Amino acid sequence: MAIHIDRVYTRTGDGGETGLAGGARVPKDSLRIESYGTLDELNSCLGLARALLAERFPDAEIDALLGQIQNDLFNAGNELATPPEKWREGLPAVGEPDVTWMEETIDRLGESLEPLRSFVLPGGGSPGAALHLARTVCRRAERIIVALSREEKVRPILVAYLNRLSDLLFVLARAAAKRGGHPEVLWKEGLESHRRKKD
Repeated sequence: MAIHIDRVYTRTGDGGETGLAGGARVPKDSLRIESYGTLDELNSCLGLARALLAERFPDAEIDALLGQIQNDLFNAGNELATPPEKWREGLPAVGEPDVTWMEETIDRLGESLEPLRSFVLPGGGSPGAALHLARTVCRRAERIIVALSREEKVRPILVAYLNRLSDLLFVLARAAAKRGGHPEVLWKEGLESHRRKKD
């Protein structure tokens, strides 16, 4: 599919509306716009994680996985930018094979990680922290798409995809921390130094 972009600005959104695929105009704060806008935010978080990996400790495997996810997210965003009545078979989209691929990747990466004895706090070096940030944005995207599905038709696989993706990003954050030589930050219940002092 050839794409040609003549210019970045169009001035068509200055009134607070934007166009969906197919030409329909909707408010920029609609759930549909919020849903694929949040996927764009998630994609940007992954781009940051890849840049940090390249700077700190290049890891070809994690970089390739994140690159695949970025492309898949763009496909998911394209679907959400297309009203259901304008959708047609054959357009790029995520599906069951993508969910299966993520599950297999989670299992494979998990084999090299230590069993968890507590909850993991975001951290583990800058690439790991960026991946934890991406995980939380992924969860938010999932919540928004669930809300959208109550108002408009949304393929259930999109919710399943994001649910599994947040799990994969958690495992990738742990893997990035380990490969970069950074200890994971674990939640320590009742740690004396973390108790709030009484007035």
